[in-house]
Amino acid sequence: NQELEELSLVLPDCLRLLRENGRLAVISFHSLEDRIVKRFIQSEMDRDNLPSGLPVRAVDLPQPRLRTIGKAIKPGKAEVSANVRSRSAVLRVAERTHVQ
Repeated sequence: NQELEELSLVLPDCLRLLRENGRLAVISFHSLEDRIVKRFIQSEMDRDNLPSGLPVRAVDLPQPRLRTIGKAIKPGKAEVSANVRSRSAVLRVAERTHVQ
C-alpha cells in the first residue's frame, strides 16, 4: 500500500501548507517511517548545500524553513502498559519559520 512512498510525498506538501509558526507533528510507528520524517526535518533545517570552505557570509546562507521543537518523544512506561501497541511510536514536532 506504498505507505513509505506516500509519507515521503506528503511531508513537502505539509510544509507548503503550514503558515509561519505553524507546527508539524508526525507520529511514526515504524523505524523506516521515523527515519523518513527525521531526515525530512533535518534537510529543511540544514539548507546549506554549499561546498565546505567556501567563504560566504552568514546572512547570505539559505535560511531553514523548519526548526525542531524538542526531541523525539517516545511513550513512557505507563503509556506502554496501558496501550502495548504504543511502544514503537515516536512523535516528532517541527515549527515553520518565516522563510518561504
